[in-house]
Amino acid sequence: MTQVNRPQPPVRIQSSRVAESIAADLRQRILRGTYPEGPLPKQDDLILEYGVSGPSLREALRILEAEGLITVRRGKVGGAYIHPPNWSSAAYALGLAMQGQSVRVHDLAMAIRELEPRCAESCAEREDRLETVVPALEKNIEASEDALGDGAHFTEVSRTFHDVFVDLAANQTLRLVVRSLVAVWTIQEQAWADAMEGEGRYPDIEQQKAVLKAHRAITRLVARGDRNKVGKIATEHLAATQPRVLQFCGDRTIDASSATAMRGFRGLK
Repeated sequence: MTQVNRPQPPVRIQSSRVAESIAADLRQRILRGTYPEGPLPKQDDLILEYGVSGPSLREALRILEAEGLITVRRGKVGGAYIHPPNWSSAAYALGLAMQGQSVRVHDLAMAIRELEPRCAESCAEREDRLETVVPALEKNIEASEDALGDGAHFTEVSRTFHDVFVDLAANQTLRLVVRSLVAVWTIQEQAWADAMEGEGRYPDIEQQKAVLKAHRAITRLVARGDRNKVGKIATEHLAATQPRVLQFCGDRTIDASSATAMRGFRGLK
Protein backbone atom coordinates (compact mmCIF):
# COMPACT_ATOMS: atom_id res chain seq x y z
CA MET A 1 0.00 0.00 0.00
CA THR A 2 1.38 3.36 -1.04
CA GLN A 3 1.96 5.73 1.84
CA VAL A 4 0.49 9.17 1.33
CA ASN A 5 2.72 11.96 2.53
CA ARG A 6 0.43 14.54 4.01
CA PRO A 7 1.68 18.11 3.86
CA GLN A 8 2.82 19.42 7.19
CA PRO A 9 1.41 22.77 8.41
CA PRO A 10 3.83 25.62 7.89
CA VAL A 11 6.01 26.39 10.87
CA ARG A 12 4.87 30.00 10.62
CA ILE A 13 1.31 29.04 11.60
CA GLN A 14 2.49 27.13 14.63
CA SER A 15 4.80 29.97 15.59
CA SER A 16 1.96 32.50 15.27
CA ARG A 17 -0.26 30.43 17.56
CA VAL A 18 2.48 30.24 20.15
CA ALA A 19 3.04 34.00 19.90
CA GLU A 20 -0.68 34.70 20.26
CA SER A 21 -0.83 32.49 23.34
CA ILE A 22 2.13 34.28 24.94
CA ALA A 23 0.66 37.68 24.03
CA ALA A 24 -2.67 36.70 25.61
CA ASP A 25 -0.99 35.69 28.87
CA LEU A 26 1.18 38.82 29.01
CA ARG A 27 -1.86 40.98 28.17
CA GLN A 28 -3.75 39.50 31.11
CA ARG A 29 -0.81 40.11 33.43
CA ILE A 30 -0.51 43.74 32.32
CA LEU A 31 -4.24 44.40 32.74
CA ARG A 32 -4.31 42.69 36.15
CA GLY A 33 -1.40 44.83 37.28
CA THR A 34 0.90 41.85 37.79
CA TYR A 35 3.74 43.98 36.46
CA PRO A 36 4.20 47.52 37.78
CA GLU A 37 4.22 50.27 35.17
CA GLY A 38 7.71 50.24 33.68
CA PRO A 39 9.73 47.52 31.96
CA LEU A 40 8.57 43.97 31.37
CA PRO A 41 10.95 41.23 32.55
CA LYS A 42 13.94 40.79 30.25
CA GLN A 43 13.30 38.88 27.04
CA ASP A 44 15.75 36.13 28.02
CA ASP A 45 13.82 35.60 31.26
CA LEU A 46 10.49 35.44 29.42
CA ILE A 47 11.91 32.95 26.90
CA LEU A 48 12.92 30.70 29.79
CA GLU A 49 9.62 31.15 31.61
CA TYR A 50 7.46 30.30 28.59
CA GLY A 51 9.88 27.75 27.14
CA VAL A 52 9.69 29.23 23.65
CA SER A 53 12.06 30.47 20.97
CA GLY A 54 13.25 34.04 20.64
CA PRO A 55 11.26 34.65 17.41
CA SER A 56 8.01 33.50 19.06
CA LEU A 57 8.49 35.83 22.01
CA ARG A 58 9.43 38.76 19.77
CA GLU A 59 6.31 38.19 17.69
CA ALA A 60 4.22 38.20 20.90
CA LEU A 61 5.79 41.51 21.90
CA ARG A 62 5.04 42.94 18.45
CA ILE A 63 1.37 42.02 18.96
CA LEU A 64 1.27 43.88 22.29
CA GLU A 65 3.15 46.83 20.81
CA ALA A 66 0.61 47.11 17.98
CA GLU A 67 -2.13 47.21 20.63
CA GLY A 68 -0.37 50.07 22.41
CA LEU A 69 0.19 48.09 25.61
CA ILE A 70 4.00 48.20 25.37
CA THR A 71 6.81 50.01 23.59
CA VAL A 72 9.84 47.99 22.55
CA ARG A 73 13.10 49.93 22.71
CA ARG A 74 16.34 48.85 21.14
CA GLY A 75 19.91 49.51 22.16
CA LYS A 76 21.74 49.56 25.50
CA VAL A 77 18.64 50.67 27.42
CA GLY A 78 16.37 48.46 25.36
CA GLY A 79 13.49 46.32 26.51
CA ALA A 80 9.70 46.28 26.52
CA TYR A 81 8.03 49.05 28.52
CA ILE A 82 4.43 48.81 29.73
CA HIS A 83 1.69 51.35 28.97
CA PRO A 84 -1.39 50.32 30.99
CA PRO A 85 -4.52 51.46 29.12
CA ASN A 86 -6.38 54.43 30.61
CA TRP A 87 -9.11 56.83 29.59
CA SER A 88 -6.78 58.82 27.30
CA SER A 89 -5.85 55.71 25.31
CA ALA A 90 -9.56 54.87 25.17
CA ALA A 91 -10.26 58.39 23.86
CA TYR A 92 -7.66 58.02 21.13
CA ALA A 93 -8.96 54.61 20.06
CA LEU A 94 -12.53 55.92 20.09
CA GLY A 95 -11.52 58.97 18.05
CA LEU A 96 -9.85 56.79 15.42
CA ALA A 97 -12.90 54.51 15.28
CA MET A 98 -15.21 57.49 14.86
CA GLN A 99 -13.05 58.93 12.09
CA GLY A 100 -12.90 55.54 10.40
CA GLN A 101 -16.71 55.34 10.53
CA SER A 102 -17.01 58.91 9.17
CA VAL A 103 -18.84 60.15 12.28
CA ARG A 104 -19.62 63.86 12.01
CA VAL A 105 -18.81 66.40 14.69
CA HIS A 106 -22.51 67.28 15.15
CA ASP A 107 -23.23 63.60 15.93
CA LEU A 108 -20.60 63.67 18.67
CA ALA A 109 -22.10 66.92 20.03
CA MET A 110 -25.52 65.29 20.38
CA ALA A 111 -24.07 62.34 22.30
CA ILE A 112 -22.26 64.67 24.71
CA ARG A 113 -25.42 66.73 25.21
CA GLU A 114 -27.19 63.55 26.28
CA LEU A 115 -24.48 62.06 28.49
CA GLU A 116 -22.38 64.84 30.03
CA PRO A 117 -25.25 66.31 32.12
CA ARG A 118 -25.73 62.87 33.70
CA CYS A 119 -22.22 63.25 35.14
CA ALA A 120 -23.14 66.63 36.62
CA GLU A 121 -26.22 65.03 38.19
CA SER A 122 -24.05 62.27 39.63
CA CYS A 123 -21.73 64.83 41.21
CA ALA A 124 -24.72 66.61 42.79
CA GLU A 125 -25.65 63.33 44.49
CA ARG A 126 -22.24 62.79 46.08
CA GLU A 127 -22.32 63.14 49.85
CA ASP A 128 -18.77 64.51 49.81
CA ARG A 129 -19.41 67.01 46.98
CA LEU A 130 -18.60 70.04 49.16
CA GLU A 131 -15.14 68.61 49.89
CA THR A 132 -14.34 67.15 46.47
CA VAL A 133 -16.41 68.37 43.52
CA VAL A 134 -17.19 71.97 44.45
CA PRO A 135 -13.61 73.04 45.30
CA ALA A 136 -12.36 71.57 42.00
CA LEU A 137 -15.06 73.39 40.02
CA GLU A 138 -14.37 76.67 41.84
CA LYS A 139 -10.64 76.34 41.19
CA ASN A 140 -11.32 75.94 37.46
CA ILE A 141 -13.62 78.99 37.46
CA GLU A 142 -10.83 81.06 39.04
CA ALA A 143 -8.36 79.87 36.38
CA SER A 144 -10.90 80.66 33.66
CA GLU A 145 -11.39 84.16 35.05
CA ASP A 146 -7.64 84.71 34.76
CA ALA A 147 -7.80 83.61 31.11
CA LEU A 148 -10.62 85.99 30.15
CA GLY A 149 -9.77 87.85 26.96
CA ASP A 150 -6.96 85.44 26.09
CA GLY A 151 -8.69 83.86 23.10
CA ALA A 152 -8.04 80.17 22.54
CA HIS A 153 -6.38 79.86 25.95
CA PHE A 154 -9.74 80.67 27.54
CA THR A 155 -11.30 77.75 25.64
CA GLU A 156 -8.49 75.43 26.76
CA VAL A 157 -8.96 76.36 30.44
CA SER A 158 -12.74 76.69 30.57
CA ARG A 159 -13.28 73.35 28.78
CA THR A 160 -11.62 71.54 31.68
CA PHE A 161 -14.55 72.65 33.87
CA HIS A 162 -16.50 69.90 32.12
CA ASP A 163 -13.68 67.42 32.72
CA VAL A 164 -13.99 67.99 36.48
CA PHE A 165 -17.55 66.79 36.95
CA VAL A 166 -17.09 64.02 34.38
CA ASP A 167 -14.00 62.77 36.26
CA LEU A 168 -15.86 62.89 39.58
CA ALA A 169 -19.04 61.10 38.48
CA ALA A 170 -19.73 58.08 40.65
CA ASN A 171 -20.16 55.44 37.94
CA GLN A 172 -16.80 54.29 36.54
CA THR A 173 -18.18 53.16 33.19
CA LEU A 174 -20.00 56.45 32.66
CA ARG A 175 -16.79 58.28 33.56
CA LEU A 176 -14.70 56.36 31.04
CA VAL A 177 -17.18 56.63 28.18
CA VAL A 178 -18.08 60.30 28.65
CA ARG A 179 -14.50 61.37 29.41
CA SER A 180 -13.40 59.77 26.14
CA LEU A 181 -16.18 61.48 24.18
CA VAL A 182 -15.45 64.83 25.82
CA ALA A 183 -11.75 64.49 25.02
CA VAL A 184 -12.52 63.90 21.33
CA TRP A 185 -14.88 66.90 21.36
CA THR A 186 -12.31 69.10 23.10
CA ILE A 187 -9.79 68.44 20.33
CA GLN A 188 -12.36 69.53 17.72
CA GLU A 189 -13.29 72.60 19.80
CA GLN A 190 -9.67 73.63 20.27
CA ALA A 191 -9.19 73.53 16.50
CA TRP A 192 -12.20 75.86 16.21
CA ALA A 193 -10.80 78.21 18.87
CA ASP A 194 -7.38 78.38 17.19
CA ALA A 195 -9.00 79.12 13.82
CA MET A 196 -11.30 81.80 15.24
CA GLU A 197 -8.46 83.51 17.07
CA GLY A 198 -6.31 83.44 13.94
CA GLU A 199 -9.11 85.10 11.96
CA GLY A 200 -9.92 87.63 14.70
CA ARG A 201 -13.41 86.13 15.16
CA TYR A 202 -13.05 84.53 18.59
CA PRO A 203 -16.08 85.23 20.86
CA ASP A 204 -15.72 88.56 22.66
CA ILE A 205 -15.17 88.92 26.38
CA GLU A 206 -18.90 89.29 27.12
CA GLN A 207 -19.55 85.89 25.58
CA GLN A 208 -16.69 84.45 27.60
CA LYS A 209 -18.25 85.92 30.76
CA ALA A 210 -21.54 84.24 29.83
CA VAL A 211 -19.72 80.89 29.82
CA LEU A 212 -18.37 81.60 33.31
CA LYS A 213 -21.85 82.63 34.49
CA ALA A 214 -23.19 79.24 33.42
CA HIS A 215 -20.28 77.47 35.13
CA ARG A 216 -20.98 79.31 38.38
CA ALA A 217 -24.67 78.38 38.20
CA ILE A 218 -23.81 74.72 37.68
CA THR A 219 -21.37 74.82 40.61
CA ARG A 220 -24.00 76.33 42.93
CA LEU A 221 -26.52 73.66 41.98
CA VAL A 222 -23.98 70.89 42.54
CA ALA A 223 -23.20 72.38 45.96
CA ARG A 224 -26.93 72.36 46.83
CA GLY A 225 -27.29 68.79 45.64
CA ASP A 226 -30.04 69.78 43.19
CA ARG A 227 -29.70 66.84 40.82
CA ASN A 228 -32.63 67.61 38.52
CA LYS A 229 -31.90 71.29 38.02
CA VAL A 230 -28.14 70.83 37.51
CA GLY A 231 -28.85 68.38 34.70
CA LYS A 232 -31.24 70.85 33.07
CA ILE A 233 -28.80 73.79 33.32
CA ALA A 234 -25.86 71.69 32.09
CA THR A 235 -27.90 70.62 29.06
CA GLU A 236 -28.93 74.21 28.31
CA HIS A 237 -25.32 75.35 28.63
CA LEU A 238 -24.15 72.81 26.06
CA ALA A 239 -27.04 73.71 23.75
CA ALA A 240 -25.96 77.36 23.93
CA THR A 241 -22.21 76.87 23.38
CA GLN A 242 -21.95 73.90 21.00
CA PRO A 243 -23.47 75.71 17.96
CA ARG A 244 -20.45 78.04 17.73
CA VAL A 245 -18.21 75.05 17.08
CA LEU A 246 -20.78 73.28 14.92
CA GLN A 247 -21.08 76.26 12.59
CA PHE A 248 -17.36 75.88 11.97
CA CYS A 249 -17.00 72.10 11.68
CA GLY A 250 -20.32 70.39 12.46
CA ASP A 251 -20.53 68.62 9.10
CA ARG A 252 -16.90 67.53 9.12
CA THR A 253 -15.76 64.05 10.01
CA ILE A 254 -14.15 63.70 13.44
CA ASP A 255 -10.41 64.41 13.26
CA ALA A 256 -8.34 62.04 15.37
CA SER A 257 -5.31 61.50 13.13
CA SER A 258 -3.96 64.89 12.00
CA ALA A 259 -0.77 66.27 13.55
CA THR A 260 -2.88 68.78 15.51
CA ALA A 261 -5.22 66.08 16.81
CA MET A 262 -2.31 63.84 17.77
CA ARG A 263 -0.77 66.66 19.80
CA GLY A 264 -4.12 67.05 21.51
CA PHE A 265 -4.35 63.39 22.44
CA ARG A 266 -0.74 63.36 23.70
CA GLY A 267 -1.57 66.34 25.91
CA LEU A 268 -4.49 64.62 27.63
CA LYS A 269 -4.09 64.32 31.39
